[in-house]
Amino acid sequence: MSSGFVHLLLLIIVANGAPVLLRFFMRNRLDAPVDSGMVLPDGRRLFGGSKTWRGVAGALPATAAAAVLLGYSAWIGVQVAVAAILGDLVSSFIKRRLGMRQSGMAPLLDQVPESLLPALIVMRDFALGDIQVIALVAVFVVVELLLSLVLYRLGVRRRPY
Repeated sequence: MSSGFVHLLLLIIVANGAPVLLRFFMRNRLDAPVDSGMVLPDGRRLFGGSKTWRGVAGALPATAAAAVLLGYSAWIGVQVAVAAILGDLVSSFIKRRLGMRQSGMAPLLDQVPESLLPALIVMRDFALGDIQVIALVAVFVVVELLLSLVLYRLGVRRRPY
């Protein structure tokens, strides 16, 4: 595994983990939903209440700072965070259209968009090829599921997924 592979994996973990940690530490403070409660004609929320501006506001500086600590520009971190957030929103949008409850488990749908999109956007900056991006997404899926279980047992996450 190249250092670029490991560094990008870490940045994607930070981008996806910062909102979870902020929710734990801040509880319900500043938890305004990204979709402002918007309900689409199908009677379901656009994204759901668990996608908050607090999470967005936390992921951006956390990932930018992590990028700088790893020797990359803050801009790289911002790109990773924005892409991870967009991937997560796409996943939530699809889950709502499928009638899944908020924070319901959807293996792969919960992990692939939020890791694949940032990996595709910055893959050249990390000197990764297509196969390495696919491997990175696969590793992220496993790591994210394991970290979720650990964070659940520590009381940080509400669900073990």
